[in-house]
Amino acid sequence: MRGPAVVPDRPGEPMLPTARERFDELVLDLVSDLEKRWADRLGLVEYAVEDTPHIPDDWTSGIVPLSSLIRGSGGKATKLVLFRRPIEHRSETRADLEALVLTVLVEQVAELLGIDPVDVDPRYDPGD
Repeated sequence: MRGPAVVPDRPGEPMLPTARERFDELVLDLVSDLEKRWADRLGLVEYAVEDTPHIPDDWTSGIVPLSSLIRGSGGKATKLVLFRRPIEHRSETRADLEALVLTVLVEQVAELLGIDPVDVDPRYDPGD
């Protein structure tokens, strides 16, 4: 087959969302759920998605991080960043991806709140 599988409505704009757009939408949905539940205790938190973490040359761990949590102080917001490519690399299916994103978000929010991850979201499965 030659040519695009789906012809866009407007030239120059893709008809189907990209992998990055689908990942961002997934994160947004899960963050919205967590924010509804924990907004009063979380305070000011900025959520972001980056493709990959910036790993220094002297990194000796060998493990690529899936997220980063930088606590805010004073008037600065706390920043929670998810790294899309390492998360996608560890997921074989869409269900695996959704479960891993949920796990990473819940564990970071639990760390921020100082509570057990099981108490943050009932969908959290510590076996993931």
